[in-house]
Amino acid sequence: MGLGGAWDASGYGPELVDRAWEAVEAALAIGITRFDHADIYSRGKGESVFGELLASDSTLRGRIHLQSKVGIRLGENGGFGHYDLSAQSIHDGVHGSLRRLRTDYLDVLLLHRPDPLLDPAEVGAAVGRLLEEGSIRAIGVSNMSAAQMDALQDHLPVPLVADQLELSLARHDFADTTVLVNHADGAGTSFPHGTLEHCARRGIEVQAWSPLAGGRYSGRTTAESPDADRATAALVAELAASKGTEPEAIVLGWLLRHPGRISPVIGSANPRRIAACADAEAVGAAMTREEWYALYQTARGKRVP
Repeated sequence: MGLGGAWDASGYGPELVDRAWEAVEAALAIGITRFDHADIYSRGKGESVFGELLASDSTLRGRIHLQSKVGIRLGENGGFGHYDLSAQSIHDGVHGSLRRLRTDYLDVLLLHRPDPLLDPAEVGAAVGRLLEEGSIRAIGVSNMSAAQMDALQDHLPVPLVADQLELSLARHDFADTTVLVNHADGAGTSFPHGTLEHCARRGIEVQAWSPLAGGRYSGRTTAESPDADRATAALVAELAASKGTEPEAIVLGWLLRHPGRISPVIGSANPRRIAACADAEAVGAAMTREEWYALYQTARGKRVP
């Protein structure tokens, strides 16, 4: 999201392209080869800046996996922002992304937000045409529940491959839906119960957006932060020091420890923060159950029932 600068109609200069190169090189250096975009990021400039990189290095496209998202309209010319998963919107969104990214295809297309006016048959036909013409190679969704995915899957020519959801130590309600079954507090949990289980059963990858929670546990906590945030940041720092790693690796490792095989979408364009995530997989694999629960309960501000 951060590669294109301001979310306005301004252009971009070579300094943004240079910063994008620094971010991409930092990612490649720690083994990250998948890059997530959306047609709305910086009002298209995020994709355009990345397209500059692809145009300047003919080998880059073959070394990476690209996905982008369509379906959100920001409200052009003073109109209302809205969601649009009509066939025309999907088609136009994909081809706009391809032009800006300067590539012939997306490895994965994600439908960005559930649209109440979505016609599953219309979406299925639109996806089928994009697959046939080679503009996309796979289809996934973002921010959808199990029920929404099932209703859509009935009309798709291929299986859904991913669901991108907000998951993090800060947005831990995906864990709350598990521990608060048959508990009165469960009524206040917004995460759609059963979604991770559905993805596991269907082989749908769970992608976590904002997995670092904006850095609130890895450097952005202040004296004015909530008590739970400050306590969690202190615990993250303690664990990082004891394991000889960075706080970002602990925060991501907590997600990776979950059996749902969550793939964090780091989101940062800061090379230092990207590099700090290098140990996340190893940290997640080695994290004990007690450490996982200590982080979870500290972040939620109270013990499990």
